[in-house]
Amino acid sequence: MKLAKIIGWIGLLAMTLALAQGFIKGDFFADGGEIISNPWGIVSLVDLYVGFALFSCWIAFREEKLVVTILWIAAMMILGFFAGSAYVIFNLYASEGDWLSFFLGSKKKMLIKKTYN
Repeated sequence: MKLAKIIGWIGLLAMTLALAQGFIKGDFFADGGEIISNPWGIVSLVDLYVGFALFSCWIAFREEKLVVTILWIAAMMILGFFAGSAYVIFNLYASEGDWLSFFLGSKKKMLIKKTYN
């Protein structure tokens, strides 16, 4: 789990630096227009949002409260893997070293109960 935490923190730091550079040096609308005008830019955006959607399915599966699920998924769609990295880090620490708790979240007890009954 230590390696996962390190990777999560590196991801969060990398996304923080990348977002900061984009906001400081870039023009969101002008640069976004260039991405959308390029066929490979569109491919990259589709790839990115498919990843966001798949990651969001995991969030929706493991979270118990609807409002928490909605907030994390909204953060994912707006902030990308900055939010994804934060979500992973938060849940790695919350799971206290238990991989099943990390991956299954609020569904762990129910799934284990179903498996062994």
